[in-house]
Amino acid sequence: MYWRIFATVLSYLIFGITYAFAAAVQPGPLQTYIISQTLKKGWRSTLPAAFAPVISDIPIFILILFLLSTMPDSFIFILRIGGGLFLLFLGFRAFKSWQEFDANETTLNESGQQTLFNAVFVNLLNPAPYLGWSLIMGPTFIEGWKRTPINGIAMIIGFYVTMILTLAGIIVLFGFARKMGPRVSKILLGFSSIVLFTFGIYQLWVGISYYVQG
Repeated sequence: MYWRIFATVLSYLIFGITYAFAAAVQPGPLQTYIISQTLKKGWRSTLPAAFAPVISDIPIFILILFLLSTMPDSFIFILRIGGGLFLLFLGFRAFKSWQEFDANETTLNESGQQTLFNAVFVNLLNPAPYLGWSLIMGPTFIEGWKRTPINGIAMIIGFYVTMILTLAGIIVLFGFARKMGPRVSKILLGFSSIVLFTFGIYQLWVGISYYVQG
């Protein structure tokens, strides 16, 4: 019995870790901001921006979970299907970015003064956290929490610890190894596309199985 509980908790932890990694290495407003600030001001002054998702996601987390908690279970699994399709879309976009990656291209526009506040603001205006929480993280968190709260807690811890460490790694990478940075970014993009495709298929399987078996 305890082994089964441990395996379930571990699966939610692994989901949070792998999804956070895939999300962190995806090109987006926050990533562009922190990389541009790293190239302008150095990794030490940019490093606090790695904590921006933790702060910016708090109101998103509360809002999305409040809305989802009032929905019937069947609606949650509809969102799982929608989330699976969204993950497949992200995986395809990551694959295209990997194919078209140009190590010599300057895609980083200088942003305003680097502060944690600016990074939080950038992420609040980014649609990705809203889509991620409403279609992927939210339904998965509620499903796990209903089985046992430890599942949801493990997923949240795995997600945000990995997100912070990955963003911090990107900042340090571009701070210390500008020439190596683009090559590593391409490798991470390719890996993230595989992760996103895998979880997209899994989300579809879970959502469709609910209706097939029900």
